[in-house]
Amino acid sequence: MKTTLLFFFCLTFPIFLFSQDIISPLIRNSFTKVTPYEELSSYIGQLDNNSDLLKVEVIGQSVKGRNLYALKFSSSRFGADKSKIKVLVFAQQHGNEQSGKEGALLLAQDLLKPGNSYLFDKIDLALVPQMNPDGSEVNERRNAHGVDLNRNHLILNEPETIALHSFFDKYLFDVTADVHEYSPYGEEWIKYGYRKNFNETVGVTTNPNVSEKIRELSNEKYIPFLLNYLTDRKFSSFIYCPGGPPGLAYIRHSTFDINDGRQSFGIQNTFSFIQEGMNGKDDLTDNLKQRAEGQMTGIRGLLEYVYINTNKIKSLVATERKTLTRPVKNEQVSIQSEHAGNGQKLKLPLLSYYSGHDTVVTVNDYRPVVKSISEVGKPIGYLIPKQLTILADWAKRHSLGLSAYQKKANERIGQYFINSIDSIDFEGDMTVNPGVTEKDYQGTFSANDYYFISTAQLKGNMIVLALEPKSELGLVTYKAFADLLKQGQPYPVLRVSRK
Repeated sequence: MKTTLLFFFCLTFPIFLFSQDIISPLIRNSFTKVTPYEELSSYIGQLDNNSDLLKVEVIGQSVKGRNLYALKFSSSRFGADKSKIKVLVFAQQHGNEQSGKEGALLLAQDLLKPGNSYLFDKIDLALVPQMNPDGSEVNERRNAHGVDLNRNHLILNEPETIALHSFFDKYLFDVTADVHEYSPYGEEWIKYGYRKNFNETVGVTTNPNVSEKIRELSNEKYIPFLLNYLTDRKFSSFIYCPGGPPGLAYIRHSTFDINDGRQSFGIQNTFSFIQEGMNGKDDLTDNLKQRAEGQMTGIRGLLEYVYINTNKIKSLVATERKTLTRPVKNEQVSIQSEHAGNGQKLKLPLLSYYSGHDTVVTVNDYRPVVKSISEVGKPIGYLIPKQLTILADWAKRHSLGLSAYQKKANERIGQYFINSIDSIDFEGDMTVNPGVTEKDYQGTFSANDYYFISTAQLKGNMIVLALEPKSELGLVTYKAFADLLKQGQPYPVLRVSRK
């Protein structure tokens, strides 16, 4: 008996010791350097080989061929148990924002501790720690094509964003979070004498076409929970509120554009968020331990909230997604909006450059509301000319489904005419704003010349925002699609609606 136990101990002890030695490269390097791609890959491989809770999937490659890893945590086959809620967290779309990646890698190790396995009774978690490995290796914001990935989720022509959306479409996650860093050190703030000083900030979906019920749950329940969760763990936090110094610029709650990681999934009625930690002031490793641990804690807080509220979130997301996939019933889609005030003033905690102490500044020009200023009736679908391969290729990248169209007696085919091409202010930048007139299609219509895209699908509102010529968030605002707008000419995409 003693011999058997000794033999068993000799077999298991090296494995146990090896498992204990699998620690994040950041910890192994005593927080003195950020994790390079090769060390990240090795670490993820070790975790994968030593835990039944974790399976690693390569969801794609970067421009330079580096793997994009999804760490899938589940106590069963990932995505198979319909009672569980599916959560997707991804970090480091911007290569020079290192702490999100490091926080995700710290979290991966922590989640494999026996005391945390309860989370996976209810949650299937996919953690993508590094979306932009090429940018990360040279500490640059953009990918190797020079593209800002967090402005690529609508046009979707970079391999990294294509991979992420294909992965999302595969599992249809209920909850998503996009992890970034923010910089509070600009010259305007130095002149102002104060700066933001939050370890972590969190933002919710703000596009007015996202389910109002989802936005209410996010603002009224999740935000207070997470801010308290972070405060209890000694990390300062606040709602994400970009904008210049008070008195010089207005303060708002992030963008309502659907081309970023948060809104592109949120527009599909996903419980979706952005988390931004404060970056380092001087170099990559400035305050890196606290930055990484703050990001890890914020993500862990999301998991705790989802665990506690699994049924409520799953039910809400499922219900609100059904409104997108049902036949169109006279819905209106907002295609132009603006940030507006509601009389509320913001009490903004700041750090004084003069005293070195925290203070609170009242922001009078606070615009927490996204107000719709132009809407359009949601059509049954759109017809795109087959000869415009740029549109067909875009639709295929989004897995929208292209089908033949058979006109019905109660359906109308409409076409816009571009009367003028003006501009509109969008969050401080000018974007195209054509003057249009819609009329019944006057040409000789042949169904063989068009693909049909139905709007009765999960991405239905995204389709409207992308293809409407007056949409300030649409494809026509991108250089690659600018030729779709020609003054004095018809718009080539047709609308199919009920008479």
